[in-house]
Amino acid sequence: MANIKGIAVKILGKDYQVSCPEDQTHHLIDAALLLDSKMKEIKASGRVIGLERIAVMAALNLANELLQVKENLADTNKQVHGMYLKLEDALSPVN
Repeated sequence: MANIKGIAVKILGKDYQVSCPEDQTHHLIDAALLLDSKMKEIKASGRVIGLERIAVMAALNLANELLQVKENLADTNKQVHGMYLKLEDALSPVN
């Protein structure tokens, strides 16, 4: 079982104390930096006001990016599988 560690992260200038497994702290810090960046970007646009709305818009943007990556990965996996089948067919002995 991993040791749980408390990590301080800063998002939009506000400090948050978050617990996570010790071996995952770098992922948590990277995630906090990404979220902070997205929230600052949205805040700077001036189109969204209020911390809660900024957080929701950042979450929606990140979720949309994640779904696009998953879709691209699924397409890539299909292409690789198709190439594998062609390669397997080309290398199989002719009966």
